[in-house]
Amino acid sequence: MTTTPKAVCARMDGLPIEALEQVAAYFQVLSEPTRLQILNLLRQREHNVGELAHLCGYTSANISRHLAMLTQHGLVARESRGTAVYYRIADDSIYALCDLVCGRIAQQLDDTAQQRDWFVPPARKRAAPKKSRDTAHSER
Repeated sequence: MTTTPKAVCARMDGLPIEALEQVAAYFQVLSEPTRLQILNLLRQREHNVGELAHLCGYTSANISRHLAMLTQHGLVARESRGTAVYYRIADDSIYALCDLVCGRIAQQLDDTAQQRDWFVPPARKRAAPKKSRDTAHSER
C-alpha cells in the first residue's frame, strides 16, 4: 500500500511553535551580511571556497563556516571536483525572498524620505532681480 504525501503548508499562519522555530532558524541564516554576499556571488555562477574568500575579502576558513551553514539549511549545494569543492545555489527561490525584502526596504526608505520632506520648508521662490536704473533707462 502506498501512502499519499501530506500537503505542504505554504503559509506561516497557524504553524506550531516547533515549525516557527525552524522558520526562525532559516531567517537567522539570512541575517548575516557575509552569507548574503556569498548568495549574491553564487547567483552569478558557482565558486569554490578560495574564489569566494578572495571576492568577499575574508579567510577561506571564515567562508567555509558560512558555506556550511548555508548548505545545512539547503540553500547551497556542494560538489567535489578532484581536490576542489564547488558551491552553487540549491534553491533559486531564495532570491525571490531576498528581492522581496530588498524591495520592501527600498519602499520604506522612499516613504521615510517623503515623510521627511513634510518637515522641510518649501524653497522660497527667488524674486526676479530688480532692474538697475541704467538698465531701466536704456529700455525706454
